[in-house]
Amino acid sequence: MKLIVGLGNPGREYKKTRHNLGFMVIDNYLGKVSYKLKHEAYVYVEEKNGEKIIFAKPLTYMNLSGLSVKKLIKYYKVPIEDVLIIHDDLDLPVGSYKIKKNSSSGGHNGIKSIISELNSMEFARLKIGIGKSECIPTDKYVLSSFSSKELKEIMVNFDVFNEIIDSFINEGIEKTMVTYNNR
Repeated sequence: MKLIVGLGNPGREYKKTRHNLGFMVIDNYLGKVSYKLKHEAYVYVEEKNGEKIIFAKPLTYMNLSGLSVKKLIKYYKVPIEDVLIIHDDLDLPVGSYKIKKNSSSGGHNGIKSIISELNSMEFARLKIGIGKSECIPTDKYVLSSFSSKELKEIMVNFDVFNEIIDSFINEGIEKTMVTYNNR
């Protein structure tokens, strides 16, 4: 069993903001599906190769993401090493990515919340770059919309993000990191 969580904020006003990149990746991967509301998240469950895969988009707002992730892990009894969190990253250039496991929050409040609630950093992460702004404060920048140029730079890699999710499901995090972090 695997749990794949895209981080973001609920509500239309956040839909295309930088902080909602995790939601966008999950939505792109799944296409049009019917989510169920469970454990303070939109949840979609499917089977792949006989294994249950849970996709989730927490509705607790970014800074409290850990509350929902903890409930999902406990309810579905998912081992922490079978959890992948997809989120935006200020320290990576727009559209680039890095797959990590057992690493600090790097200042990301959603990840801080998850680490705090799980009392662990053992989960895997797909960090996707949103770049930084020299003139806009970080809290305003992450809640602002992508420019059309930035959105194109990210969308170019949506197929790669889908491959990473498939690799995590089929091959596990170690092989996924070796394969995709060296591109």
